[in-house]
Amino acid sequence: MRKIAFIIAACSAMFAGCRSANQQTEQGELGKLQHSADRNEVEVIELKRTTFTKELISNGRLTARQKSVLAFKSSGTIAEVHAANGQSVAAGTALAALDKTAAQATLSQAEMNLSKATLDLQDVLIGLGYKAADTLSVPADVMKIARIRSGYAAAVAEVERARRELAACTVTAPFAGKVAGVKQRRHEQAGGEFCTLIDDKSFVVNFNILETEYGFIKPGQTVKISTFNEPNVQVSGRVTNINPTIDDKGQVAVQAEVANNGRMIDGMNVKVIVEENVPGQLVVPKSAVVIRDNLEVLFRYNDNGSAMWTYVHTLLANTDSFVVEANISRGAELNEGDRVIVSGNLNLADGSKVVLKNAE
Repeated sequence: MRKIAFIIAACSAMFAGCRSANQQTEQGELGKLQHSADRNEVEVIELKRTTFTKELISNGRLTARQKSVLAFKSSGTIAEVHAANGQSVAAGTALAALDKTAAQATLSQAEMNLSKATLDLQDVLIGLGYKAADTLSVPADVMKIARIRSGYAAAVAEVERARRELAACTVTAPFAGKVAGVKQRRHEQAGGEFCTLIDDKSFVVNFNILETEYGFIKPGQTVKISTFNEPNVQVSGRVTNINPTIDDKGQVAVQAEVANNGRMIDGMNVKVIVEENVPGQLVVPKSAVVIRDNLEVLFRYNDNGSAMWTYVHTLLANTDSFVVEANISRGAELNEGDRVIVSGNLNLADGSKVVLKNAE
């Protein structure tokens, strides 16, 4: 009985295996039929000779076109602070001031001394035989001696010095800009820098290029700047100068100038793209070129609805395009007017049947 049961179980297993194999075969055949029925939908462009924008990409840093570190020119206690970080100010705006009590007293005393010296000057001139009210008739050499004898010249210098000391109690904006880096507060003793003033209407962009790229770049060339927090927002600028020396790292320092788009700040790191136009090139989108057998290939669209495998070389590249030429060592041919497949080409083979998207 055990032997009979074993034989029955074995036959059942064989039958189930055969049925499973038949099902898999049927499914495989169905898959092939479905695959063969799939359409390779593609998009094409007409190949033309056009101007290619060659790009050199580097990283740079923004520096405000005009920037000044401001500090008190005299010592004392800070009595007024009118500036805050990020505040926009006009040229001549008072940003902070020291206690001016002592400086104002010094100026008042100097002005009193000047008034006395003025009277003494008139006495000296009268003693020399000149009318006090008619100073224009006094010869220059005589007037010089009279000013020294009367103490008038010293009094004038004292007043000017007192006015400078009073003015030094106030930090003013030398140009219109934004306040940054305020370091001191009210009631503190003045010392060191008070703040930095930045004119950020435009920026200098400092970046480096390799020694091998030196011939590519020149003053006046267009650059595109984008920040790393907004990589898709580009601002155009111009190369302003190129340092004519190579550093110990084999790099050349370059500067460009760019207007502020309102989103850039001093010291920000940026991506720099330098552009040069190269006319008369066969240009295709990067999506048109695929790799087959470790070689670069694109597919041309044939009027009979098939894809033609074409070996190419990519000569130049930028962010989204290649300059291509036929790989003649592989017998390839590429001409203006050819229709090049730019999408739906990842799984194509030579002679694959294709259908143009949106074709009637």
